[in-house]
Amino acid sequence: MKIEFDRDKCQGHNRCYMLAPDLFDVDDEGYAILRDAGTVPGELERQAQLAADNCPEFAITLVEG
Repeated sequence: MKIEFDRDKCQGHNRCYMLAPDLFDVDDEGYAILRDAGTVPGELERQAQLAADNCPEFAITLVEG
């Protein structure tokens, strides 16, 4: 699974970072950034899904494969 993240949609709510700190970090301006180029290890798929489901801007998309 991979995460596609649209930085232009991000408003800095940081829900993704709170729910999936192993997959997201926050830059100096308070906006989310992906760790590891968006690759999701199997044990973190639930965190990735929570982050995507809770993004109020729909900036996170999960892609199988």
